[in-house]
Amino acid sequence: MQAVANTTAQRLSTLAQLYQQGQTSQLMDRTLDKLLAHEAEQARLQLETLDADLATFEQQYAMTSTEFFRRYQAGQTDDRMDYIEWASLVRMRDNLLRRLHLLTGENGA
Repeated sequence: MQAVANTTAQRLSTLAQLYQQGQTSQLMDRTLDKLLAHEAEQARLQLETLDADLATFEQQYAMTSTEFFRRYQAGQTDDRMDYIEWASLVRMRDNLLRRLHLLTGENGA
C-alpha cells in the first residue's frame, strides 16, 4: 500500500509541476474536474448515509450529535457500545465534511 501511495504522490507532483510550468491541456483540466466532482459526489452520498445514522441516535437519545459529542469528549457519558459507535459516526462525518470542503470549497453542512 505504501508503494502505491508513493507512486500516486509522484504522479501528483508531476501534475503540479506541469501546472506550474503552464504545460497542461484542456483534457487534463476536464479530467481533473471530473475526478474532483466524482469524489465530491461520493462524499455527499456518504454524508447522507451518516446523517441518517446520526439522526437515529439523536432521536433515540433525544440529543443532538453536537451535544452528545461535546459530552462524550468531556467524559460525561458512559462507554456503552451505542456511544462509541455514535462518536465514531460523528468523527467520520467531520472527516467527510473536511474532505468535501477540500474537494469543492463547500462546507457540506
